[in-house]
Amino acid sequence: MAKKTVSLVLGSGGARGLAHVGVIRCLEEKGYEIVSVSGCSMGALIGGFYAAGRLDAYTQWLADSDLLDIVKLVDFKGSAGLVSGVELMKKIQTLLGGDRKIETLNIKYTAVASDVKGEKEIWIARGSLLDAIRASISLPLFFEPYRIHGRELIDGGVLNPVPIAPTFDDKTDLTIAVNLGAPADPSLERKEAEKPDTLSEKLLAYLKDIAIPDYFTEQESMYRIADRSFDAMQGTIARMKLAAYPPDITIDIPRNLCGTLEFTRSEEMIAYGYEKCQSMFG
Repeated sequence: MAKKTVSLVLGSGGARGLAHVGVIRCLEEKGYEIVSVSGCSMGALIGGFYAAGRLDAYTQWLADSDLLDIVKLVDFKGSAGLVSGVELMKKIQTLLGGDRKIETLNIKYTAVASDVKGEKEIWIARGSLLDAIRASISLPLFFEPYRIHGRELIDGGVLNPVPIAPTFDDKTDLTIAVNLGAPADPSLERKEAEKPDTLSEKLLAYLKDIAIPDYFTEQESMYRIADRSFDAMQGTIARMKLAAYPPDITIDIPRNLCGTLEFTRSEEMIAYGYEKCQSMFG
């Protein structure tokens, strides 16, 4: 019997997006064939690695990395954002085994970015995979915008954190969307309160050592407030998009599952995504 084909929509949400990996693994184990991926921000990055057949290389690197390995890729040299993204993209290119043309990938792939000046979504389905990922992950204030074809592009989640529309013409059996902006889970708040926040303490100490401005490192900094505001905005937009264009299945990941930059919790996030998918598909 032929496998059921899936259009997979991977939403934005920083490190929570590692749950996408668990969802992908679960769907493959269940015998589904993912033939189309539409993603924005972290969803574009995970989807890009998957479409290029290099997802295991990315997750293995994260599993082998500690906090300082990751922070060293955050080059605080941006002009219209805190970070330029150059060092991060060098690492992504290495993990991908070089740049790839999107049109040569084994599955259909679309990264969604936002053109703020033009006030519209930009769907990137051709050209450089690295450029598509870099444009889509350009979180405002953190990354400086990325220019493609004369347009300054920022994070796709600004306008569409769950980009379902690029899959409308797909001839697949199911459209499955992974929403990283679902309402907060109170039980997660209790678990976090019980654990010492050593990760944040180590990160803040390191950033202060390299003289990063207080507006980024203070516990109630301007950056943290902007980050929480961005999460709230994405959650609201995601609810509207999902109501207007409901997929066949929505997998909701609570927005308080982890912090935007907590990539050292990769194994935990992947396991959460796998278990969430498993609970829905039995």
